[in-house]
Formats: sequence, structure tokens, C-alpha cells
Amino acid sequence: MRKITCLIADDEPMALNLIESYVLKTPFLELKAKCSSAIEAMQKLEDDKNIDLFFLDIQMPDLTGLEFSKLLSPESKVIFTTAFDQYAIDGYKVNALDYLLKPFDYTEFLNAATKARNYFEHQQAVPEKPEKKQEFFFVKSEYKQIKINFSEILFIEGLKDYVKIFLKDQPKPILTLMSLKKLEEELPSENFMRIHRSYIIALDKIEAIERNHIVIGDQQIAIAPNYKDSLMEYINGKSF
Repeated sequence: MRKITCLIADDEPMALNLIESYVLKTPFLELKAKCSSAIEAMQKLEDDKNIDLFFLDIQMPDLTGLEFSKLLSPESKVIFTTAFDQYAIDGYKVNALDYLLKPFDYTEFLNAATKARNYFEHQQAVPEKPEKKQEFFFVKSEYKQIKINFSEILFIEGLKDYVKIFLKDQPKPILTLMSLKKLEEELPSENFMRIHRSYIIALDKIEAIERNHIVIGDQQIAIAPNYKDSLMEYINGKSF
């Protein structure tokens, strides 16, 4: 795992220097900035938004550590450092990872920092949910917005500035003002392929290939020579 980037904010110079020394001796931490106020920390954050962990004194002039923590993104985490234990509950209300009561030694600091490391390692280990694929789109036709399911498309024919979208179990195609090129860019390439300057087909609707034509239902669609190689590469990949 990469080092955890951190920022320290404390209006007491001795405390600021002590926490800095603790950070510098901790191998998995990288100090990005140390600030004598939350206002200064805000300015540093404008210059460098890639800060994972904030060590914040709670009681600072103008803007408290608690108030500053509420301005941070949800991805950023906070460890509060303070001499006032009555703030502990408030700290956890803003999802602080830990709370260090001054004066604290390096062992206490390291325990809190290790908690932060465990948190970030867990975040990296949790797999992201796969993005749900779009399954439909809308087109304007006959003064209506019509929903088109990808799974129902047989093929699409381009007619200058219009396209005809032929659908399964629909006697008439949907006519809409759109270029075939624009529609090609929006369709998922794993499901659709252009086989002619005027035609895009749904790959799973191919019933047969006869010479230089694709058969879909009762339709024969010509395969243009400059698209044939891509189509045959797909077909060969699906052949036994």
C-alpha cells in the first residue's frame, strides 16, 4: 500500500512540532503540510487535495477543528488531538477515526495511526461494485420520447439525417432524427456492430451469414467489404 498522506493543524507550536516528529518517524505516513490554524489548513487543501488523513486540534481560533472537519470530503479521515476530553463525543459525531487526549506519547499516536492504516487498507481491499450497464435509451419520434431496449433491437438503418430502428415483435421501425454515426457511438460495442455504411446490426440477432449478407428474420442485410474483416473476426471467435 502507498503511504498515507496527512496534514497536521494545531495552534500550539510545541504540539505541532511533536506531532510532526511522530509522523516523520512512522514509516507508513507521509507529511504533506503542518499548519498553525484551520484557516491555513484550508488554504493548503486548495493547493493539494490529495490528503488522506488529518490530525486536527479541536480548539483553534477562527475555525475549530470540528468545524473544519465538516468541510472535508467523505474520503478524508480525521484524528482529533485535544486537551479537552469533553470534545470526544463531538469528535465521533463527525466520523473521526480516533481521538488523542493531550499529552499523548508516540505509542498512543502510533495506535491511532495504525487504526487509520487499517481503515485505508480495508477500503482498498473492498472491491468496487461493478457499474450497472445501461439497458435502454430514449429517442424522439412522432412528438414522443420512446424507450428503446437494447435487447429488442434487430438492426438499424441510416437514412441521411434519420435512422430507422427495427425492433423485435414490432411491425414498423422507429424513425428518429439522428445520424447513424452518433447512434453507433452510444451503442455498446460488445452487442452491436456496423457492417455497412447504412446498417448497424445486433450481434445476438444474427441467424445466418449467406455469402455477403447477414440474415436477421426475413431481412437480408449486405456486408460492406470494409466491414467484413471485423465481422468475421467476431464470428470466428464464436465458432466451434
